[in-house]
Amino acid sequence: MAGEDFQVEMITRKRIAVVDDEVDILKLVSIHLNRAGFSVMEFENSSSFLDALKTDIPDLVILDLMLPDIHGTEVCRMIRSSDSTAGLPIIMLTAMVDESDRVAGLEMGADDYIAKPFSPRELVARVKAVLRRSTPKDSDRNILTVNDSMIIDTERFTVFVNRIKVDLTSTEFKLLQVLVRGRGRVFSRSRLLDILWQGEKYVTERTIDVHIAHLRSKLGKTGNLIENVRGVGYRLMESN
Repeated sequence: MAGEDFQVEMITRKRIAVVDDEVDILKLVSIHLNRAGFSVMEFENSSSFLDALKTDIPDLVILDLMLPDIHGTEVCRMIRSSDSTAGLPIIMLTAMVDESDRVAGLEMGADDYIAKPFSPRELVARVKAVLRRSTPKDSDRNILTVNDSMIIDTERFTVFVNRIKVDLTSTEFKLLQVLVRGRGRVFSRSRLLDILWQGEKYVTERTIDVHIAHLRSKLGKTGNLIENVRGVGYRLMESN
């Protein structure tokens, strides 16, 4: 069937894992993702999902927070702590809507956050947006270096700092790549939002601050190269 809802836009048959103990929500998400051309893996609890993840890694996971066995934030932490899944895009799906809850999810490594109740069309659009951010374009596939301390392989989605591999989320990786390619240039928070989220109105500038803080922490001393330009935004300094 033709039409915007059923176009895949360069993400043909991407595999999405949906983890939610509410069967109605699980089926609703699956129906709309299938209609959009995705292949869906359904899980009603964290344990079954984590077991499957040992041998079968999807392209993206939609993860409920309030799960009956292992809380979604803990599942997110486990995904980020494993070398095999550290870069797996994660969208958190939850009825918890306080800003502190959203920030907590982002700090655990989530790439996006969708509150219940939600629009199925919006969910599909945001799945596509996260997948676009996490997939390097052909023109971006090369090696980037910063001084003698950091090497970024945009084709293999890897970052090494002082020869030690650093695991980043897809959003953190894209953010670092933008700053490195534009080193010395100041990017406002709104500009970074436009680049990473393509003007999607649901994301706030606070989101950038959270991802920057997480990125700096993971990069260690090299993270000090990411400078906060007061009242403007962020830039990657030319040297230590």
